Amino acid sequence: MDQVTLTPKKSGHGWYTKERTAFTALPLTALVVTLVAELFNHKTFTNGPASLFDFILHQPLALLVNVLIVLVTLSPALFFRRRFFWCIMVSLIWLVAGGVNGFILLNRMTPFTTSDLTVLNTGLDTLPNYLSTGYIVLLVICLAAAVLGLAVLFWRGPRSTVPLRRRLKAGALGLLLSGALLGGAATVSFAAGQLSTTFANLAFAYEDYGFSYCFLQTWLNKGIRRPAGYDESLVLHVTDQLVPSSGPALTDVNVIYVQLESFINPAQIQGLTLSVPAAPNWEALQAEYSTGYLTVPVVGAGTANTECEVLTGMSTRLFGPGEYPYETCLMDQTAESTAYILKDLGYGTHAIHNHRATFYSRNQVYANLGFDDFTALEYMPQASMTPKNWAKDSILTSQILKALDATENQTDFVFTVSVQGHGKYPVSQVLEDPAITVVDCPDEDYRYAIEYYVNQIREMDLFVGNLVNTLAKREEKTALVLYGDHLPALNLRAEDMVSSTLYRTEYVIWDNLGLARVDQDLAAYQLSAAVLERLGISDGILNAYHQQCAEENTYRSGLQTLQYDMLYGQRYAWGGSSPYTPTDMQMGVAPIEVTRIVQTEEAWLIIGDNFSPYCEARNTDGDLLETSYISSHVLRVLEDPGTDNPAELTISVVDKHREILSDTE
Repeated sequence: MDQVTLTPKKSGHGWYTKERTAFTALPLTALVVTLVAELFNHKTFTNGPASLFDFILHQPLALLVNVLIVLVTLSPALFFRRRFFWCIMVSLIWLVAGGVNGFILLNRMTPFTTSDLTVLNTGLDTLPNYLSTGYIVLLVICLAAAVLGLAVLFWRGPRSTVPLRRRLKAGALGLLLSGALLGGAATVSFAAGQLSTTFANLAFAYEDYGFSYCFLQTWLNKGIRRPAGYDESLVLHVTDQLVPSSGPALTDVNVIYVQLESFINPAQIQGLTLSVPAAPNWEALQAEYSTGYLTVPVVGAGTANTECEVLTGMSTRLFGPGEYPYETCLMDQTAESTAYILKDLGYGTHAIHNHRATFYSRNQVYANLGFDDFTALEYMPQASMTPKNWAKDSILTSQILKALDATENQTDFVFTVSVQGHGKYPVSQVLEDPAITVVDCPDEDYRYAIEYYVNQIREMDLFVGNLVNTLAKREEKTALVLYGDHLPALNLRAEDMVSSTLYRTEYVIWDNLGLARVDQDLAAYQLSAAVLERLGISDGILNAYHQQCAEENTYRSGLQTLQYDMLYGQRYAWGGSSPYTPTDMQMGVAPIEVTRIVQTEEAWLIIGDNFSPYCEARNTDGDLLETSYISSHVLRVLEDPGTDNPAELTISVVDKHREILSDTE
């Protein structure tokens, strides 16, 4: 009898083993990824492990929630054949985000948020100010290698042999378990006080609650929360207490704001001794005119949110954590603003910024805030630059005067945003013969960074002094509001500041009207109301609310009610619809004009007015010509423009990313 060899029947035990391995590997991967992200989040590589250990030991539930958040994003791998690819890709995304957060924290005091992704082009544009060309090249090579590696892994990497039905079951089970664990851990964490959805201080929240959780909150938690019991009666209860002003308003006064980038008087830093004072003009103004501390919503970065608060009277702390209203709700709707209030009183309204027009989408948002025109760097003559490639503020004096002169027989509101004090501040010596040297400083590692910073402050202070002297010589009534937008990113601590906080700058209100001096500490969203109150202007609901209700116990809740109603609610405060419509905003306070085209032996010269280094000529066929900037009155092109008629030649303003900001008509 022939011997028969039986082939053993395949069992499913091999598949179950693979599933058990996957269910073990995913949590371990999530733990490792989370810990690496927290190494960056707590600046372990520069400040040591103390902060990280404190987080792990005292916030274990928060750490668990962060691990589970990463685990939930890894769990879909169980559905796919390319499980390994999914795990590597998701892990890499988390690690890159964590690394970006660590890099950002080395250069500013505000962590990485999803709002930063909305200004990605701006971030890439300013990257050369933070990294050398060699590091940027290395970064590009690493990113390219990562993308190539993922592509190879996708096509050639291991693939699961588990049948589809079992993968679907495993994936559903994995998501269900990780989701349930996340929900349970989050509930317990909130009950134990180890997590919160309210971030009073974004930087501290990241340290206390973890990177993954906080980064997710900046994505999911947007806008203003609907107030409890929100309805028409609640809003009218707030607005009915506002009483119209009966006194005369001073509407024949030019109102000028200058928001100074990262500006503080270095005398506010304890333990810092300089060879000479850095801000003598500022100190002289403080000694004679209204002044005080200004509580701002950001530290080390986030200029647009201080700006938003000053212009609108809204608290950005009531929005989602890390949210920039300029990049969300104000992109497509109007809001009450100082510009609209003064515009309704007959003012011309002008915005000026010596940086890119598209920075924080100002070229779009300013029209929703009531400005007639916006002069960005692309519409200014050649500006002097700092060693870190930021435009110096000295150019702003002429631009402010140009705005004042642009309107005849009309008072003006000029809102100016400076940029010279911007970081990153170099930690090695850049200034060879600085006007101010550091004698003693609170952090020796930042000696050269502070020295660079205070020398920029010195030049900004000279700009302030020159501006005040220039305005004083004009025969026009003027109120000038000067303030810093936030503290510089110099690794300062609250105990290093005279004010004992990182969220206070200072302001000064200069005038040639003889206004009574009133010294008081204000929040940024109260500043405009205080200025307008001195001028007897109580128009606008938020403006009147700040002027009349700031001392009420319900002040904060009433402000939230008004902000929600105006931006997200039924607009009961305005009777159901907003009274404000977007302006037909002009780019540049004065139009670009071509008066002559002159042909020379080597080129064509375009003669006109208000040219800038960002102007490019366009021929009659609409093609951009290679254009050289000679002066604000002369451009040169080497190609035939195709016409000698100035009316047929178009001048386009083109930013450094080749985006056309405007064309002559």
